[in-house]
Amino acid sequence: MTVRVERTLTVPAPPERVWEFIADPDSRAAPLSVIEEWETHDDGSATWYLSLPIPLIDKRVAVETSDDERRPPEYVRFTGRSRVMSVRGEHELEAVDGGTRLTNRFVVDGRIPGVERFFKRNFDAELDRLEEALRADIDQRP
Repeated sequence: MTVRVERTLTVPAPPERVWEFIADPDSRAAPLSVIEEWETHDDGSATWYLSLPIPLIDKRVAVETSDDERRPPEYVRFTGRSRVMSVRGEHELEAVDGGTRLTNRFVVDGRIPGVERFFKRNFDAELDRLEEALRADIDQRP
C-alpha cells in the first residue's frame, strides 16, 4: 500500500523567503516528530533517523535523503530511502497576491507491515508541524 498526501497553504511572504526555509534539509527535518535526529552532508543530502512506533521495528531507522530536482525559488523534489520505506516529497512554490502558495506532496511506500498505516494516520499532524515551523520562521526573519 502506498500513502499519498497533498496539502496546499498560502503564507504571507515572497517565494524567495519561503524557499529559504523549504529548500533547507535542516528546516524540513526539524519540525517532524518522527525524526529524532538528522545529519546534513556537504553535498546537500541528509540522513534522517526515524523512530516509528511499529511492532516490527525495534530500533531507529536511517533514511538517506537527497534532492532530485531543484529550481529555486519554485520547486524542490527529494527522495528518501531506507530498509523499511521510501519517501518522495515535492514542494512547489507559486507567487500569489499577498504571498506564496506552497503545495506539499508526499508519497510513502512501506517495505514492512504497518509503515503505511502509521503515516496514513499521522501525516496530517506532521504537515501541521511543518506549516507551523514555516510560519514561525517567517515571523522571526521577515
